[in-house]
Parts: sequence; structure tokens; C-alpha cells
Amino acid sequence: MKTQLQKARAGVITPEMHIAAQDEPISAEGLCSLMARGRVVLPKNVVHDFSSIKAIGEGLKTKVNANLGTSGECADMAAEEKKLAAALRAGADSIMDLSTGGDLDQLRWMFLKKSPVMLGTVPIYGLAAKMLRQGRPMHSITSQELFGEIELQCSQGVDYITVHCGITRQSVRKLEHFKRIMPCVSRGGSLHMQWIRVNGQENPLYQDFEVLLDIAEKYDVTLSLGDGFRPGCIQDSLDGAQVEELMILAELAGRAFERGVQVMIEGPGHVPLNEIKTQIQLQKRLCRNAPFYVLGPLPTDIAAGYDHITSAIGGAIAGAAGADFLCYVTPAEHLGLPGEDDVHQGVMAARIAAHIADLSKGLPGAADKDRQMAHCRQTLDWEGMIASALDPDLVRSRMQIAQDGRTCSMCGKLCAVKTSEETEALQGEAGS
Repeated sequence: MKTQLQKARAGVITPEMHIAAQDEPISAEGLCSLMARGRVVLPKNVVHDFSSIKAIGEGLKTKVNANLGTSGECADMAAEEKKLAAALRAGADSIMDLSTGGDLDQLRWMFLKKSPVMLGTVPIYGLAAKMLRQGRPMHSITSQELFGEIELQCSQGVDYITVHCGITRQSVRKLEHFKRIMPCVSRGGSLHMQWIRVNGQENPLYQDFEVLLDIAEKYDVTLSLGDGFRPGCIQDSLDGAQVEELMILAELAGRAFERGVQVMIEGPGHVPLNEIKTQIQLQKRLCRNAPFYVLGPLPTDIAAGYDHITSAIGGAIAGAAGADFLCYVTPAEHLGLPGEDDVHQGVMAARIAAHIADLSKGLPGAADKDRQMAHCRQTLDWEGMIASALDPDLVRSRMQIAQDGRTCSMCGKLCAVKTSEETEALQGEAGS
């Protein structure tokens, strides 16, 4: 069975491509062409049936992912179901299950069955959780166990997986030469780094990359090449370790593309505002315009409790510069496991950033709702304003109409829109 990329190269427009193109400013033929060039991915496992099939990449709407999942400290499946519902209500295009506590297989099945959008995972998390339960040290993981866990999750139906293939003996040595404040903030990255240092061997995901490609091709799972050495604070941004890993990912992305396996690149977390555009352009140049998936980015480190706002600022700039896929950040980032309301706020903040990016990119139709909102505000059409908003329920709950039934409680009789209407009416009477 051929992958979506292999079919696109053959000029075959699949049913999934038709579905994905329906909500985009591009035809199915245009989508197929971009996929054939590796500039767009369509994450869809051959054994996973879901309704909201979407593509990610150049010329398309900027997509938003919501990270969910348990921890060893809090493993409540009912809570995860509520958070999943909150993410979907808020309009998430994708869900990632990052669970590390509880029955991981049951949690993954729940997400696969109850989510109508694509599902991603980080397989090393599942394997690490099993190791903890068995009381085994992480550095005792075998190559067979790692690839076995990857194949298990792919066989269950996950649509894309984060794999830290760029954590290699070479990139680990490079990290040692740079004086970072926070050497490694990626959970998956730190596990692979420890394994390499203790065993003195190469990362199996890099050394045996062809085995990974075999699995991904078999199930048409999109590889999301993880940035294990992403900067964890703005002072560590854009150093040699980060760039070294990116160059390795560029090499591997090319190998995956040649094999016919869909691939996207993951990007940095903490980046000063003035460096965001540079980092996006660097990735796009090195990785031949492969889709770019970014966490945030966060342009300051001191906004704990408000990091959904911080990431929305960084995400809008990253998206405008060419990032294709924004991973949300919630108000709970750096503080604890997010709750249901955190998830909602995180998705909405990322959707705002994604929309701002689409406006900046000049995507056809992106400004339609903004124009509609402006007309509704000018005519004091409150129901129209609600319908035009990204979060209609919030707008309706916050709306306060004045006693005149037309204006809001902010300005009341001094409403500028109403005054402008009255001025035009008076001018009309004077001229008649």
C-alpha cells in the first residue's frame, strides 16, 4: 500500500486530499502538487478512521495542536476525556497524547476513538513509563524495545509521531561545548542523551533510521522530527547545539522524503522576539521547505501563568514568517498538568495566533471574517458579531447591551458608531 506522499508523486489525488482541501484556499490538485514536493503533509494512518482530515504546510491555514495526557502524578482518564472535549470545542486541529501515567494503551485507544482529528504521540514516553513500572533504568532500553513501541503505537492508529532522531553522539558532543543555562529541556531528548552517554553508542533512531522508515511507510505515519535540543530559555536560543541538531534533521528529512514517508520538522520553544523570523527562515532553507511545527515559541521566560499569551505573541510572528503548525501552550505551562479551562484557553490563544499569521501570509479568504466583524460592528449587529468571533460562546456571555437596546455598556449614549450614524443622518437632512 502506497503512502499519501507516494500517491501524490504519482499524481494520484486521494479521497483524503479532497477532504483536506475542502476547508483550504487551495484545490485538491494544488494540495497534491505541494505534497509531492514535500511542502505539505497529510497525517492519516491507514488504520485510523476519523472525520476531520487536515493537511499541514505551505499555502494552507496555520494549524493548531493541543497536547493532552496524564502524568505519573495525575492519571485520570475521565479528566482527559473532558480536556479532549474542551480542546475540540475550542477548535483544535490536532491532539497529541503525551501520557506517561496510568494505562497508556487504554488512554491512547480513548483518544483514537473519541477524537475526530489527527492524533500524535511521542512513543519514547510510553516506553519510558513501562520502564519505570518495571524498575529498570532508562539507559537499559534496547533498540528492539524502542522500535517495538513505535510499531505498536503505529499499528494502533496514531497519525504522526515525534521521534528524537537528531540527538546523536555528534550533537551531544556539540552540546557539551556550549554553556547553556538549561542544557536539555526536552523529555524525549534528555532520555536519548542519557542513553547515548551511558552506553557510548549511537541513537538507534539515527543509526537505524531505515527501520523507522519501514514502520512509518507501512502505516503511512508522518514523522515529526523532534527538536530535543530546543532552547529552554531565551538566553540559550540559536546556539551551536540547536543548529547542529537542525542540520541532522534536515539530512533525515531528505532521506524520509526520498523513501516516500511524510515528514515535518519540530521547532524551538524559547526564542527572543528578534530571532523568531530568522529561525523559521533557517529551518525552511535547510529542510527544503518541509512543514514546520513550533512550540510557541515563547519570547520571554518570566510570564509563568500567562504563557498562553506569551506563546500567542511568538506563534503569530512565527506563523507569519512561515511556520505551519502551532503547538499550543496553556496557562499551566512550567507550573503543572493543565486542566480543562487551561486547555480551552491554550487552544484559543494559539488559534488567535494562527489567524493573525494567516492574515499576514495573505491567505485567500483569511480576512473574510474580520471584514464581516467590522460590518457588524458598524451596524451594531450584535448577533452578527457573535457569529463572527473565534469564541462565540465567550462573546455572548460577556456582551452587555445598554438600556437603549442598541449599544453596549462601554459607551452607551456616547457610542461612536451611533454618533457617526446620527451625523450622517443630519448631513443628509441639511443637504435635502
